[in-house]
Amino acid sequence: MSDVSSDVLVSVEGRVGRLRLNRPRALHALNAAMCEAMLAALAAWRSDPAVEAVILDHAPDPDGDPKLSRGFCAGGDIRMLAESGRGDGAAARAFFHLEYQLNHRLFTYAKPIVAFMDGITMGGGVGIALPCRYRVATENTKFAMPETGIGLFPDVGGGWYLSRLPGRVGQYVGLTGYRLDGAECLALGLATHFVPADRLGELKARIVGDPGGMEAALLDRENEAGGPALLDHAAEIDRLFASDRLEDVFAALEADASDFARETLATLRTKSPQAMKVSLKLLRDGARMATFEDEMRQEYAVGARVVQRHDFLEGVRAVIVDKDHAPNWNPATPEDVSDHLIDQIFAPLREGEAWQPAR
Repeated sequence: MSDVSSDVLVSVEGRVGRLRLNRPRALHALNAAMCEAMLAALAAWRSDPAVEAVILDHAPDPDGDPKLSRGFCAGGDIRMLAESGRGDGAAARAFFHLEYQLNHRLFTYAKPIVAFMDGITMGGGVGIALPCRYRVATENTKFAMPETGIGLFPDVGGGWYLSRLPGRVGQYVGLTGYRLDGAECLALGLATHFVPADRLGELKARIVGDPGGMEAALLDRENEAGGPALLDHAAEIDRLFASDRLEDVFAALEADASDFARETLATLRTKSPQAMKVSLKLLRDGARMATFEDEMRQEYAVGARVVQRHDFLEGVRAVIVDKDHAPNWNPATPEDVSDHLIDQIFAPLREGEAWQPAR
C-alpha cells in the first residue's frame, strides 16, 4: 500500500510504515503539506495493528544527483515564514502550529520510529528526527540548529533537547549554530546509533522484514563512529558558556586568549543579539519544563512573536534572499536587548491563541 505525493512519500511495506521526505531540490525542507501528510499517516497507523513500526528517511534525487541526495531535512519553509512575518503573520503561525503538532506526535508516539539522519539535519529536520525513539547518524550527518544566524531561535523542541545535553554544550550549539558530525551526535546522545551510509539500505530492509527485531538490527549494524572532536573543548565550553546572561558569555570569551575562544567570539558577533538572548532563556526554561507539550506551547508563543520582529526579517534577507551575509541587527548589541523585550517575547498567549497538540 502506498500514497505518493510530490513532497512526501507515504507507504506501508510489510508491517512497517514508511515516511520518505521527497523535496530533493530543497534538501527536503518541510512545508505545510508535508507536515499534514505525516500527521495523517501517523494518526492512521497509531491504531492499525498491521503497522508495528515506522521508518522516517528521505528519498534520493530521482535524477541521481548526489548533491541533491545529501540532505535528510534542511529545515522549514523560511521564505514563507518571512513573507508572512512582513504581513499579519497568520500563515507563519499556522505553519508553526502544524509543525509543532508533528514534533509532539512523533515525541509521544507509542510505536517505535527510527529516523535516518543521513546528511544535512538542521532546524525543522532536527525537530522531526530527535523525537524518534531511534536516531541513526552516519558519516554524512551534519546536524545543526543555526537559527540565531537568521534572527530566529532553536525551536521545534530545541529548548528541550539542547538543555538536556551535558554541561553547557547545548548553549554553545544553540548560540553558535555549530555543525555536529555523526560521531558528535552519537557521543552527545542526539543519535542513538551510528551506521555507515553504505549499509543503510541493508539495515532498512532488515527492519522491514522484522520490525520486532529493530533494536537488534540497529545494534548489529552499528559501527565505531570515531572521535567526537567537539568534546575536546567540553571544559572550555562549560567555563565560557557558564552564564545564562549573554553579556557574561561575551565577557568570558573576550577575556580568554585561546584560539577556540577567539573563533567562537567571532562567530557570535555575526549572530542576532536578540535571538541569542531568546535562545539562552529558552534553554534555561526548557531544562525545567515538565512535559514536551509545555515546551511546544512556549516555543509557539515565542515563535509567533519573533517571526514578525525586525531581526528575523533582516536575517532572512541577508542570508537567504540577498545573500550578502551582512545583517543589520536591531538591537545591535547584547546590552541593547532589554530584559523587558525578552519578557514581552516570552509572555504566554491568550487561551484561544495558544498552541494545542493534535488529537
